[in-house]
This record gives sequence, C-alpha cells and structure tokens, in this order.
Amino acid sequence: MTHRLSELDAFQPYPAEIIPGKLYLGNFRQACDPKIQKDLKIKAHVNVSMETGPFFVDDSDKLLHIKIEDSPEANISPFLRHLCHFLEIHLQLGSVILVFSTLGINRGCVAVLAFLMHWNEQTLKKSWAHVKKCKNNVHPSQGLVAQLSEWEKVILGDSVTDILVPLY
Repeated sequence: MTHRLSELDAFQPYPAEIIPGKLYLGNFRQACDPKIQKDLKIKAHVNVSMETGPFFVDDSDKLLHIKIEDSPEANISPFLRHLCHFLEIHLQLGSVILVFSTLGINRGCVAVLAFLMHWNEQTLKKSWAHVKKCKNNVHPSQGLVAQLSEWEKVILGDSVTDILVPLY
C-alpha cells in the first residue's frame, strides 16, 4: 500500500495552492511547464534552486531567483526580507506567483513558510500546519528550519515554535 501512495505523491501534476488563486508551491518541472503556467495564470516566479527556469528570465520584476544549494549548509536567511517584499508586491498587484525549488519539498517550502510567517505575523508552527494541509510531501532540512526559527524571532520578537519537537 505504501508503494502506491508514494507513486501518487510523485504524481502531482499541479503545484500546491497555498493562498487560493494567488500563491502556489511547486517543483522545477512544474515551473517549466507552459500549460501549468497558463492554466494557473502564473505571473511571477520565485525560484529557490541552482537551476535556471525558462520563464521571466529577462524580467527581474517577475522573477526572484534565490540561488542556494540543496545542502545542510544552505543559507536562506539573507534573502528572506527581499523574498517577502517581492511576494508582497506581487500579491498587492494581484499577480499569481509560483514558488518552486528542484523538488518543491525543501527550499521552496521554506521560502513559502517564511513568507506566510511574515504575511500573517504568525508562528512557524501555524504556518507549517497550513503548508502541510496544502501539500503533503514537504520536508525542509533541519538547517533551514533553524533559520525559520530565527526568522520567527525577527517577525514576532520572540521564538515561539519549539523546533526540537519535529514538525513532521
């Protein structure tokens, strides 16, 4: 039975909807698919991977490319303010945004979590519960989760979520 589930997990033709009709979390393959871009009316990309996607490459207003490796040493913290600002502007403009990384389960997920914490002024735990509800196969690295814990202090003035208790 578990084998069948993992096949279903792998078969996710469309990105996960995080903010209905506004913000999606996906993978590199989805970000490169013109049909998905058209169907979801994607107007901007946040690419949190080393690869370069085919869309918005020459339009820095519509593409934020955060080049970080998928490694335990990955450091997303320096990009979080700019990331949130970029997403905020696009949401205010009414643009639909796709946030993605290679698989959409670590770096892209962390970017979305950081934004939700900022946008809703909420804890990492609450943001995590929301993302998990929208997308069942998220697995951010411990290093990036620790950075989100620091980000929580920036947003809320204190660290609220106990990241020693596994979130998944």
